[in-house]
Amino acid sequence: MSVSHIVFALITYFIETGREPDTMFKYIASGLFGTEALSGGTLMIIWGIVFHFMIAFIFTLVLFPVYPLVTKWLKNKYIKNKYITGIFYGLLIWTIMNCIVIPFSHTVKKAVRWTQAAIAALILVATTGIPVALIAHRYYARNKTV
Repeated sequence: MSVSHIVFALITYFIETGREPDTMFKYIASGLFGTEALSGGTLMIIWGIVFHFMIAFIFTLVLFPVYPLVTKWLKNKYIKNKYITGIFYGLLIWTIMNCIVIPFSHTVKKAVRWTQAAIAALILVATTGIPVALIAHRYYARNKTV
């Protein structure tokens, strides 16, 4: 999931900017190391990759304990649907990252481009939100919890 996410993000980034992938990983690393990460070398690229996978792993871990609660709420309020859960979770990840994590990090602040933001949100929904929701659903369905 996280691998497909980063691949789609890198492709989109290259199409939009024409820049090499290392720039995106340095930007991720700048969340902790500040602007000096942008001029850093291989170590900053590695840190960017580590931070990306660490954040993705944490978001994956968060969904598992709350998945039964979410599906119970959806069943009572609307419909019980693992895809809707995945869509909302992907959008929640995008919101948390762009409204909380990035603003409070050391990354260079950029103006919001709504087209780029929508593409990034769709990438998160398709490569993280829905796949993680499907895995959680399968796990809990096997254990007869949902």
